[in-house]
Amino acid sequence: MMAAPLLRRDKKSTAAHLKADLNRTDNSSGVRQLQELLDCVVNPEKPAADTEALDWCKCLIAGGEGFEEFCKTVRSYDNATLCGLVWTANFVAYRCRTCGISPCMSLCAECFNNGDHTGHDFNMFRSQAGGACDCGDSNVMRETGFCRRHRLRTGENVPSVPRDLLLMSELVLPRFIICIIQYLRDGYTEPDTSTERDLQKVLQQLEPQISFLEDLTKMGGAMRTVLTKILTNQDTFKDLSMGQEGNLYAKKNYEKYLAALKNSGLVSVEDKAQTGGTEPHAEAGEGDDLGPLCLLGAAASVCPDDSIKEDDQDGELSVGQRKRVKLSSTTKDPSIMDSLKHKCFLEELLFWTIKYEFPQKMVTFLLNMLPDQDYKITFTKTFVQHYAFIMKTLMKSHESDTMSNRIVHISVQLFSNEELARHVTEECQLLDIMVTVLLYMMESCLIKSELQDEENSRHVVVNCGEALLKNNTYWPLVSDFINILSHQSVAKKFLEDHSLLMLWMSFVSFFQGMNLNKRELSEHVEFESQTYYAAFAAELEACAQPMWGLLTHCKVKETQEYTKTVVRYCLETLQIWFDAIGFVDEPAPNQVTFHLPLHRYYAMFLSKAVKCQGLDLDSLLPDQEMLMKIMVHPLQIQASLSEIHSNMWVRNGLQIKGQAMTYVQSHFCNSMIDPDIFLLQVCASRLDPDYFISSVFERFKVVDLLTMASVHQNAVLDSEQERPMLEGALTFLVILCSLRIHLGMADDEILRAEMVSQLCMNDRTHSSLLDLIPENPNPKSGIVPGSCSFEEMLSAVADFKAPVFEPGGSMQQGMYTPKAEVWEKEFDPIMVVLRTVYRRDVQSAMDRYSAFLKQSGIHTTGNPWPPYKERTPLHPCYKGLDRLLHCKTLHIVIFTLLYKIWLDHSNMSEHVLCMVLYLIELGLDNQVQDEDEEPCIEEHCHDSWFPGSNLLANLHHVINYVRVRVPETAPEVKREREAPPSTSAEASTFGQNSRRLTGNWRENVREAQVFSLVAERRRKFQEIINRSSTEASQVVRPKSGSTRWVPPGTPPQLVTEILEIRESMLSLLIKLHQKLSAKQNSLSASWLDDVDADPNSHAHGDGITAIERILTKAATRSRHSKRSIQEICGKVSPPVAPKKNSPTDRKTMDKEERRQRARERQQKLLAEFASRQKSFMETAMDVESPDAEAAMDLGASEVVESEVLYDCVICGQSGPSTEDRPTGLVVLLQASSVLGHRCRSDEAKRLPTTEEEHIYPGDTCGAAHDVRLALMQSFFKDSSCLQSVSIGWDGGVYVQTCGHTLHIDCHKSYMESLRNDQVLQGFSVDKGEFTCPLCRQFANSVLPCRPGRSSETVSWHMPNNKKMLVLVKEVADLQEQLGLFPTESNLSKEMESVINDIKNTTQRKYMDYGKNPGSPDNDFLFMYSVARTNLELELVHRGGNLCSGGASAAAKRSCLNQLFHVLAVHMRLYSIDSAYNPWTRLTQVTPCREECLDDERPEVPMLFRDCPSLLIIFVLTMPQPLRKEHFICLVKMLYNLQYSQALAALSAKFSPEERQAWCMSGALKKNAFSSDKCYEALLSHVITELSKGKAVYVTTEEPSMLSSSVCSPQSIEHSLQQFCLPYLRLSCLLLHHLYGDMLSGCPEEEEFSSLARCLGLLPPGPQLSMHSASCLDWAANAFDLMTQWCLEVTGLSDIQADQSMTLLVRDPHWASPHLLHLPDNYNSIFQYYHRKACSACKKVPKDPALCLVCGAFVCLKGLCCKQQGICECVLHSQHCGAATGIFLLINASVIIIIRGHRFCLWGSVYLDAHGEEDRDLRRGKPLFLCEERYKVLELQWVSHTFDHINKRWGPHYNGL
Repeated sequence: MMAAPLLRRDKKSTAAHLKADLNRTDNSSGVRQLQELLDCVVNPEKPAADTEALDWCKCLIAGGEGFEEFCKTVRSYDNATLCGLVWTANFVAYRCRTCGISPCMSLCAECFNNGDHTGHDFNMFRSQAGGACDCGDSNVMRETGFCRRHRLRTGENVPSVPRDLLLMSELVLPRFIICIIQYLRDGYTEPDTSTERDLQKVLQQLEPQISFLEDLTKMGGAMRTVLTKILTNQDTFKDLSMGQEGNLYAKKNYEKYLAALKNSGLVSVEDKAQTGGTEPHAEAGEGDDLGPLCLLGAAASVCPDDSIKEDDQDGELSVGQRKRVKLSSTTKDPSIMDSLKHKCFLEELLFWTIKYEFPQKMVTFLLNMLPDQDYKITFTKTFVQHYAFIMKTLMKSHESDTMSNRIVHISVQLFSNEELARHVTEECQLLDIMVTVLLYMMESCLIKSELQDEENSRHVVVNCGEALLKNNTYWPLVSDFINILSHQSVAKKFLEDHSLLMLWMSFVSFFQGMNLNKRELSEHVEFESQTYYAAFAAELEACAQPMWGLLTHCKVKETQEYTKTVVRYCLETLQIWFDAIGFVDEPAPNQVTFHLPLHRYYAMFLSKAVKCQGLDLDSLLPDQEMLMKIMVHPLQIQASLSEIHSNMWVRNGLQIKGQAMTYVQSHFCNSMIDPDIFLLQVCASRLDPDYFISSVFERFKVVDLLTMASVHQNAVLDSEQERPMLEGALTFLVILCSLRIHLGMADDEILRAEMVSQLCMNDRTHSSLLDLIPENPNPKSGIVPGSCSFEEMLSAVADFKAPVFEPGGSMQQGMYTPKAEVWEKEFDPIMVVLRTVYRRDVQSAMDRYSAFLKQSGIHTTGNPWPPYKERTPLHPCYKGLDRLLHCKTLHIVIFTLLYKIWLDHSNMSEHVLCMVLYLIELGLDNQVQDEDEEPCIEEHCHDSWFPGSNLLANLHHVINYVRVRVPETAPEVKREREAPPSTSAEASTFGQNSRRLTGNWRENVREAQVFSLVAERRRKFQEIINRSSTEASQVVRPKSGSTRWVPPGTPPQLVTEILEIRESMLSLLIKLHQKLSAKQNSLSASWLDDVDADPNSHAHGDGITAIERILTKAATRSRHSKRSIQEICGKVSPPVAPKKNSPTDRKTMDKEERRQRARERQQKLLAEFASRQKSFMETAMDVESPDAEAAMDLGASEVVESEVLYDCVICGQSGPSTEDRPTGLVVLLQASSVLGHRCRSDEAKRLPTTEEEHIYPGDTCGAAHDVRLALMQSFFKDSSCLQSVSIGWDGGVYVQTCGHTLHIDCHKSYMESLRNDQVLQGFSVDKGEFTCPLCRQFANSVLPCRPGRSSETVSWHMPNNKKMLVLVKEVADLQEQLGLFPTESNLSKEMESVINDIKNTTQRKYMDYGKNPGSPDNDFLFMYSVARTNLELELVHRGGNLCSGGASAAAKRSCLNQLFHVLAVHMRLYSIDSAYNPWTRLTQVTPCREECLDDERPEVPMLFRDCPSLLIIFVLTMPQPLRKEHFICLVKMLYNLQYSQALAALSAKFSPEERQAWCMSGALKKNAFSSDKCYEALLSHVITELSKGKAVYVTTEEPSMLSSSVCSPQSIEHSLQQFCLPYLRLSCLLLHHLYGDMLSGCPEEEEFSSLARCLGLLPPGPQLSMHSASCLDWAANAFDLMTQWCLEVTGLSDIQADQSMTLLVRDPHWASPHLLHLPDNYNSIFQYYHRKACSACKKVPKDPALCLVCGAFVCLKGLCCKQQGICECVLHSQHCGAATGIFLLINASVIIIIRGHRFCLWGSVYLDAHGEEDRDLRRGKPLFLCEERYKVLELQWVSHTFDHINKRWGPHYNGL
């Protein structure tokens, strides 16, 4: 064996050796050697997991060099002009509609960003099923959109490939591929015998091999060409497929493969055997068009006799078998049904790909090859050849969803290309295959239809409960079908192929009548089926979308023939359907199906034919009888809609309402309700109007209601359902007569009407409008809703309202609202009714309309009626529709209803009147022209209701008597019957049992019989069908059993009564006018002459206006009417019921009075309510009103010597806070790091969006303070350090209140009740959280109010003339007083518990800064820092300074006074050892103490200490209440220190020369008077003193920070003031809170002097020039004190100069806190971060998030970065914001807030061009930063109001 020596050598040299051999001209030995080597190496009998074979292949292919280098070399020969990058689900890609030719076009991010798409209509999307980049493919997109790389046709300048480069590949790869195939054959087992896992296992083992193939495809065009050759070469396949003779293994798996092939046909082998007998017979029928038709009739006609009636299940079973038989015969190409045969590797690879249910890697490999044109064509053909098999596999699959996505991933790449689609349609019969497979698919789930005739129905429909429909398994097939129909050439082929069309119609008929609803009459249905989702989806996707696809190609005259064919087949199929369900003339009661795709196909093709192709409607319509049948089911749906809304279907559960809503919903309406209504309009325009109108009222079941009698019986409706059903019937008629969508409106007008109706219901965002406007639903139709006409139309009808921010914190989106003229001229209530899914939207539109009328002063009193709108003229084809308005039946109905409304009969409503008037007005506006037939009608109806059918003429026709059938108990019966019998009674309306009364109506008309709607309709129907009146009379004449026995308890017998009416429609209208206006003579006789000619004056208003408008129209259109109106108005009289003088006047008067009284009562109630509300608003101070009186500002109060009273918001009592029953303030304690995130500069830090940018966290306030404290602790005594600084910059506790107080015992019981109330609350009661009982603001603790006087009023009245030294002494004595432990009382317990709450609010790490944790020093530091944090935060809220003065919004709700008291009580427990008391070192020159112990570290020098901290420590440790003079004394003493620190810091910034100079100049002033208030003298003294120490001034020659030119006296004065300002601000705030002093505002440049005056450092009154030094007030000799302070610094031995400088020179100024500065365009954030790897786990997070405070990149919900069960976002929020985190979710563009244990979705700060959020980036439009929103977010963060403003909080359980 020759391969053995080769195997021993190393792979590389072997490969090189073989390559050399093969390159010789005679390479036979090389080939042989290689084959033997491969036999040995690439052996499928070895386990696949063994990668040895793979390594060999790599080496051999590379021919001796490294595989990586080989790849590079091959890539350099890449000649591909397409990108072709393949991606899988969840990849982010782009779609540009401007550049796309096919709507499926997509681009990868790289190609998109490298192309120029500015101003295009593009969006980013997350791929659902995967896809491939189309850049470079001019079949799918315009070349202008190509990116830079694919725009240059790279193919031209690439050198040709050297022969030897790929030689090895050509020889090695076939063996490698057959090896993979053999593994696949061997590993496959049929799913029924194995589990899913077995297949997965095989695939996992093959992972490296398939990945290797995938890598090869990525090497570019050269390698793809080689692969294509191998995959498509038939000879190689023949040679290798069977394996060598001797090889048993190969033989075995070849047999397995053949077995698998056997069952790949659509019809499995066994079925074939059975059907063999019928095959030839069926084929014969193929020639004529009957073949496919048998499908429908098949179910019964071919049935073998014996099985017909055996038993029900058997019957169904036979249906199933026979269908199969028929089906296999209907296709033209029987090969579709047969097993597959393979000729090349590609075919078998695809076969196994299908068998293994499309493994992702295989799919990617097959798609990666597509840029190769030869491959693309072969692969497409192979795919089509396997198409039936794919669908068969899909139906059996358990993972049909994933599989569907992968199938479409492939097919969309192939079928979107028109060239290719046409090619395979012609060569491979793609259309036949698709339709056949669709039929085959649906066959599997057919059931017998129960529509109409349940027993004998022969129609079969799909069963919507089957998994196939429920899970949308048919989706990939239908999607492909729609895709190929979008290509004109393919669609034309389809439309020309009649047998295919027939097949398709039979497919559509499977959906006709599916999901039948039967009305439950007795009890509520137990189980609500949700099959209707499946049904609506199926009709939309499988029937409607292909229909829209076909319709797009039937737009021009040339395509008339197509339309005619489709219409012909629709009618044929409909006729077959009517026969199959056994339909005669009446629909079965209590049944409705919303699915009539055949009707809708017919309707839509009719509409297109008339609108676009100029065909004549009549040529496409069937005979009258067929029209009558066609009309029944759509009408049934309209009536059922009304029944559903009248609660007649309530026992069928909610799902029936769901169906009614879906039917009209925007995505479905133009494939469902619109075609239905259009079809009814067509029927109405061609059928006899009387027949049509009577059908409508009969379908709506309100025939019995239409009687003149005041009482009637209704056999089918309950009385409460009568009114909504009547309203429904009339509204339907109005819609039918006035809707013009398919009857002559242009597309632009339709778009405008749709848009107006949606905007009138509610203001809409741009995206919801796009969604709500029914577009042409076929996505491939090219009518993109985002096209320019949409935008133009929108700007024409609507105004844009920019997104505003409401004070409650709810964020508005950018909305469009209708322009005023739209409300005035275009608001169309009929369109609104048609398009509303929820009935409340109609009401909402009317409310908005009336609000507009009130606002613009058009109509201010009462409720306006829906306005009447003029219609677009009808297309001439549909003129017959107007006859509906001019038929006697309708006029009788109108007359009857007007009469009933006038007499207040039951079940009449304003809506009924409104619709009746609408119909009259429509009739007046749409006159029928054919007046010539009037006379002949007159002849045989001279004494029926109306003389003719013209509405105008019938309006003034007076009707004298009417005969009615009423129950014996009716009021009409009791009267003595005085109607003169000589008058032939004007025939009556439609009574209850009218059916048994009439024979043929025309014969009986002389006897003044009852006119029956139903009988009239039947007669018309029979007349049309039988065409002979003799039969008709026999058919209709009922068995007239007029005398019948009445069983007891039945409804009373009907008797005939004659009513005297003597009214015409006009007189009734005028009487209704009086009734509505409640005036006796509301219209004077001369009224018509006064009417202004302006028609618009009547356009808006209520019923009165409407009646006037109608009367005016009638008068202008006919002189006769005008005369009648004037006559009637002349003899005006009050309405009188016929022959029954009931006191109606009195009744109406009472009504008016009652209304008046009710109105007054209401006014009174409202007034009372308003005053209550006002008083509540005054007490519950709202967050947003800083100007409100500081009614509850507990500090400020001018009351003399009285106790403060508090109101408890729970028990409502008012009283003082006492030791045993303390009152508390409702407060929210929260840890905050806002102060710590401040920086020096006012500029916010930028968020990095490239690798180069970074954020440096070290320059924040929190970090600086930490460094300072750590530095101190390394040199000085710990206890002293802990009193020299404040902590709480990070994790400090902030206390805020809503200002409401409650008794603490009341609060405890309130908490108990909350704990027992298990309602889902957004807060945790166990953590002490609650909402304020009054204002519902979030809180978590109660701060006890101290008992006692209102405020330190004492301090006001004390004359302040003590010498400074006396005060200093007093202060020292006060500090010596020991703090007394408070006596145990309720108050002290509460104080303790609040201190504990405060400590528990923040984390331990923010409290323990001392060396020994838990020491009192630590506690002490934490406590005074709480005070500092709250003061500093208030400063921040005031804008960082006190220039605004006054009580800010924060101050009003401030609880600092209370907080200080609580802290002071706690801190009095610690006394400061007098030896260490800083006060003595502040105020006295003390003899230098010897350091007692050597090992004890020194104390912190005074110059290093923080003055504000010292001030707070003094205030909190001295006995309360502190007198104001003592407070001022503290401030002054500390100011001296602060000033000295300022001088020292300043001097440190000078260069040595400058120091020298200042030292000299100041020394001269030292002896002058008041030199202790002269800054030069003091500065020179400091410089002198500090220079004594070696360790202070650094002598390095760095350029000084202040260059000498700047060292003018002014600049020095400025920097000294700036240094002292923060101290003054804090002191002033303290003064304000402790003593209630008002802060006076001032301009910024005068802030220093203003504050100094406020604190008493300067005498009051204006001063011209002011030096900061003049505020000094020394208690001892200034120079001595300073010397002492400087000595402390210079005396330090072991500290470095730079370190002491750091401690000395500190800049107390911090800018206000900011969130990061975000880029304007969201895309820059998204592109950088959505693929960025997490720094912790190095993986790309599934949900990346960004902290907007510090810019940290974290994984949301990522398990990888979890620590101790806490996910990364929560961890980060604790670390960065002390449990407050603000995160931007990269993939969703929204911001979430984490606050403690809760979180909420805040909303988005990025909005699109229309001011809308795009949560989850669903629309993928470009987003831009909304500065206002971001400012609001920042404000809520800084002001700690997240808890109050955002309402929807939920627990996060550490899982974010």
